[in-house]
Amino acid sequence: MSAKEFDALYFNQSSADAPHPPFVDGKRYLVNGEIKEWKGATLEVLSPIRASGTDKPIVLGVYPMMKGNDVLESLESAVHAYNFGRGEWPSSTLKYRIHCMEKFLDGLKKKRDEVVNLLQWEICKTLPDSQKEVDRTIAYIIDTIKEAKALHNRESTFTNDGGVFAHTRRAPLGVVLCLGPFNYPFNETYTTLIPSIIMGNTVVMKLPRTGVLCHFPTLELFRDCFPKGVVNVISGSGRETLPPIMSTGKIDIFAFIGTSSAADQLQKAHPKPHRLRVCLGLEAKNPAIILPDCNIDITVRECISGSLSFNGQRCTAIKIIFVHKDVRDVFLQKFTEAIDNLKMGLPWEKGVQITPLPESEKPHYLNDLIQDALSKGSKIINKLGGKQDRTFVAPTVLFPVTKEMRVYHEEQFGPVIPIREYEKISELYDYLDSSPYGQQCSVFTRDIALASTLVDVLVNQVSRVNLNTQCQRGPDTLPFTGRKDSAYGTLSVGDALRTFSIRSLVAAKDEKESQELVSGIISQHSSNFLRLDYLF
Repeated sequence: MSAKEFDALYFNQSSADAPHPPFVDGKRYLVNGEIKEWKGATLEVLSPIRASGTDKPIVLGVYPMMKGNDVLESLESAVHAYNFGRGEWPSSTLKYRIHCMEKFLDGLKKKRDEVVNLLQWEICKTLPDSQKEVDRTIAYIIDTIKEAKALHNRESTFTNDGGVFAHTRRAPLGVVLCLGPFNYPFNETYTTLIPSIIMGNTVVMKLPRTGVLCHFPTLELFRDCFPKGVVNVISGSGRETLPPIMSTGKIDIFAFIGTSSAADQLQKAHPKPHRLRVCLGLEAKNPAIILPDCNIDITVRECISGSLSFNGQRCTAIKIIFVHKDVRDVFLQKFTEAIDNLKMGLPWEKGVQITPLPESEKPHYLNDLIQDALSKGSKIINKLGGKQDRTFVAPTVLFPVTKEMRVYHEEQFGPVIPIREYEKISELYDYLDSSPYGQQCSVFTRDIALASTLVDVLVNQVSRVNLNTQCQRGPDTLPFTGRKDSAYGTLSVGDALRTFSIRSLVAAKDEKESQELVSGIISQHSSNFLRLDYLF
């Protein structure tokens, strides 16, 4: 294989219509309502896009490498803004918090194209997918506001039972440490950030190492739209920034998307882990199960999209395929032909589906998985499979895979697709039983009886069973969670609001004096918690 196998696909700087790379001078951070200049160490952000004929990366910007006392300043800002629930933000009405969020939303819409461009250059997400990530985030904020109002209105009532009347409403929990992943650095970060804020918590947001630049256009929005200290933004190495924060014991909620090993270590750093609430999105090894009566064309289409959307760099991606022996040959033929016809190129090019990988070490890791499988009897069965050039890795289909191969067990998080033949349903159960993961699976069949049997088994192994469609997250009104090592807690628009809040209540004996007191509080609108207003 040539060292410049895909050189023609890389960035041609001499082309008249070549886009100009962005540059973000990120030597700043947000703390206590102020954007401060950063004077310490910084790290360059390197695009995975290379210029044709060179290995030299394109520099897209710099960002602060904070640590120790730097991040503790941000933590103290959030702690002070919360102030044991007496701060301006946690004690305010939901109506006021929604007003601030809507102001932020208006500003975010104006930043859309800037964020989209940064996503393309830094993580090489295609233009349509980059647009979708930002648009989905905007829609998520709108839906969260709508659901927060509905939740508030449902709670604007009293219950009376056993001589006690009570008003129950959701209240904030405290200070949130929020971390997002590189593959959806904008959307996934906001799926925990937005509900945290709107429910009255204060936040320290740690930016991802890769995908960091897309957050800098919003620093001014957070500063201008929310009271000081509500949102504080830090960046740097996770090992340098996160343990000092967790070890203080001042984090009440830990919202993290990453690996289970990292989540375990960070939770252990908290001196009172029993008090730490967590919301974790972790690894997955989602299987596709192809039954002999499936619609082959639909199955091929969905397995390609499910395994290779954004180069397979999704926790929800299909990461292993089990194909029944009776349809093995026809599936493999159509599947590999379709994969070799996928267009490789740069994110802004029309029709591109395979782009450079943003993690510098990922091509080497994927090659190790491939070589391990080949050494143990697997074969690359598509024409482009196994080819790599700098940050480009061609989709690679491995067949057959066995339990002895690393790719059978490890979450590859890239464009390598292991396929295993099976004959008995019990073989599928064995895989699911032994897997440490339990996020999703896809089942391809037209057999009602068999589908019914599998559904009843699989819903107790994974959190979502997809029938004749790929594994995926969304729509965001549906619960997103997992079993085993794949998740802790549930995210959807509604679930997230409940995750980042707690039910609190005001109760009194059903006696005249108490009735008059509560009636007076409500009629005078003197309490931000004890109220029966309706939000339209």
